[in-house]
Amino acid sequence: MSETRLYTVTGMTCGHCEAAVRSELTEVVGIESVSVSAESGALTVDIAEGVDLADQTIYNAVDEAGYSAERVR
Repeated sequence: MSETRLYTVTGMTCGHCEAAVRSELTEVVGIESVSVSAESGALTVDIAEGVDLADQTIYNAVDEAGYSAERVR
């Protein structure tokens, strides 16, 4: 079973912002799916079973897109 993590992303304002975050995260090995909303700032990441992925990896990918993230749970 995959692990679902929730984050808050700050600085997003539109669909282009969502696409930039989604694009960076889908390149991370072990991430199965990404859902992101500029309106709410919510980011949901599903990580494949058995993959040990540090939060810092998520933060770095979001940073590459030009935004910052903080884990909610």
